[in-house]
Amino acid sequence: MTKSTDGIAAIAVDYLNVDSLFAAEELELRDQVRGFVDARIRPNINAWYEAAHFPRELARELGELRVLGMHLDGYGCAGRSAVEYGLAMLELEAGDSGLRTFASVQGSLTMSAIHKFGSKAQKERWLPGMAKGELIGCFGLTEPEAGSDPAQMQTLARLDGDEWVLDGAKRWIGLASIADIAVIWAKTEDGIRGFLVPTSTPGFTSTVIEPKLGMRASIQCDIALDGVRLGSESLLPDATGLRGPLACLNEARYGIMWGALGAARDSYEVALAYALRRRQFDRPIASFQLTQQKLVDMVLEIQKGLLVAVHTGRQKDAGTLRPEQISFGKLNNVREAIAICREARTLLGGNGITLDYTPMRHANNLEAVRTYEGTDEVHTLIMGRAITEIPAFA
Repeated sequence: MTKSTDGIAAIAVDYLNVDSLFAAEELELRDQVRGFVDARIRPNINAWYEAAHFPRELARELGELRVLGMHLDGYGCAGRSAVEYGLAMLELEAGDSGLRTFASVQGSLTMSAIHKFGSKAQKERWLPGMAKGELIGCFGLTEPEAGSDPAQMQTLARLDGDEWVLDGAKRWIGLASIADIAVIWAKTEDGIRGFLVPTSTPGFTSTVIEPKLGMRASIQCDIALDGVRLGSESLLPDATGLRGPLACLNEARYGIMWGALGAARDSYEVALAYALRRRQFDRPIASFQLTQQKLVDMVLEIQKGLLVAVHTGRQKDAGTLRPEQISFGKLNNVREAIAICREARTLLGGNGITLDYTPMRHANNLEAVRTYEGTDEVHTLIMGRAITEIPAFA
């Protein structure tokens, strides 16, 4: 029941023929990832979600699929386009937001930080293994008291002779309990800097946050840093100030604008298939006007959101994309995706609250997606600043 679109007309799946905007190699990549999701994620996600289990073996499988850090060049990375990366994230999130989040934390945050700001030696040490899924990374920015305002972070890094000493705490850090390497952002005398911290380093502790009502097939953790000592080679040499972590967040936000549409599309397709076969009053419920209105509203927002993602991706590939334009896509597409998943659940009636059907699981996951990498409020203010040229953050 989690995936049944047999008998659905082509126009119902791609009303505007958005597929015509993609090149053959882009569609080939998309279909490859979709096939992986159908084979490996859909048959297992209910059990993983219910058990709050992240299947670590998927890391190597996603590495073999070449979607980890796929938008990066060199060091074993696939060097695919922004649009191809977006399509891959859409398909992964059609399976589950938590598993798309793994690819995002690994590639858009941790690998991106090393690729953008690391030394050649750091890149050679970590990126090839991470691209293969043999090594796992996490990205430590958010803190218990510093979420939307990372400038207020309390984690400190001080020089003690030739060593850096880190003290502080991070919260909601994806993958930390299974990671081999952590990118940790900390305040120094010279501003905020990034450090590569092997998770086996004494003083580094991660604790899984549970229980959760969403993202149950994903891992989020608290991190404690208690006198963590690092050599000078741990410092990311080219990241100074908040521009470093924010550049990585924009990579993740870009992927989210695509990924959320995967959850929305899957919920819509499940609801449509159900409405076509479910009969009440001697008629399929798809024949009722209110049902058709709900389905039409879903199609409108999915297709509009996809056009936003494609246009944004083309700009990213052309090197013309601005950060505030990424906020447009993240804010709009996640907000609309949640609404679609919730509406899709209503068409399923009582059956919709079971794990036999996907929309409620997607909606629960998207509550987290809506919050991380910038809340609705933060992206609204980013856009408001761009429109008015007046910052409203202070």
